[in-house]
Amino acid sequence: VQQISGMLMKLFQRARLEKPGQVDPRAAEFTLSLLVAVYDRSGTGYVKARSAAVALIALSGDTLLAKYRAFFRFYAVLREKMALITRSALRSLLTDLNQIPAIVGESCTQSSVEIAAHDCFHGVLNSAIDEEKFLSWLRSEPAVLLWLPTCYRLSATEMVSHQARCR
Repeated sequence: VQQISGMLMKLFQRARLEKPGQVDPRAAEFTLSLLVAVYDRSGTGYVKARSAAVALIALSGDTLLAKYRAFFRFYAVLREKMALITRSALRSLLTDLNQIPAIVGESCTQSSVEIAAHDCFHGVLNSAIDEEKFLSWLRSEPAVLLWLPTCYRLSATEMVSHQARCR
């Protein structure tokens, strides 16, 4: 948690320099509190860096495709000069991601993670999939991660204004 705190301080300090007046001075503190609440419910003082990174990616303002590619890079293994994601890595990713909505009572069962992993690997004979197959599966908006594109769409429309007037 201390290492993540230091990284968040640096991250938000840079963000404040790039966007003066737009970043709350307590952003690092708030973000750390969220990450601890999500990934350290038992109060051990330990949060996996990969889990924290995935949460930050998921909650970032980046495009869905950019988020999906980053997820793949964080969980992929290198086999014969090719990046692939295994079933167990996919289960870890889905479990980490689904801790985020769980904090607000929208929990996901381990069986739905298993079903999603099975769906992703449906028709795949190998023990791992490439980025293209992974991205294709995510674009189909699997139920276990439906919250992610929904949140993205909501945040993308926050600043939309229409010139229509109601009577």
